[in-house]
Amino acid sequence: MDTQLETAQRTAEKVAEAMITGDKVAVWLGAELLNVAPGSVTLRMTIREDMLNVVNIGHGGVTFSLADVAFAMACNSHNNAMVAQTCSISFLGPVNLGDVLTATVDETLYENRSGIYDIKVTNQRDETIAVFRGQSRAIPGQIISNT
Repeated sequence: MDTQLETAQRTAEKVAEAMITGDKVAVWLGAELLNVAPGSVTLRMTIREDMLNVVNIGHGGVTFSLADVAFAMACNSHNNAMVAQTCSISFLGPVNLGDVLTATVDETLYENRSGIYDIKVTNQRDETIAVFRGQSRAIPGQIISNT
């Protein structure tokens, strides 16, 4: 018989797989799932030319989107449908063409209908280029069926 932790891990993996292939922004970003656990996700992507802004650095919206996709995957990893209630980001360094960004999520709070998640975005040199905090709120439904 499975332990609760093993069941929670399998659920998180199934939810992440459904989201990484079903979320059109994740697909456009080219986000790659590196790790998933209940309340925790690590995603990676590479900055392409079509992700640069007018001053030829990575568009802040792209960095935000990577963090937001990671946030969504983490807060939905328990298979209770959650949406963003509030989000904020601090940009700490520039992103350049070819940079490989990694977003790592830590679940700070998950109880009742709310969650708080902290996301750190680093580049290939392990420099922190952004920090993101998202608060989630439950809505009716689930990401995957429990069949």
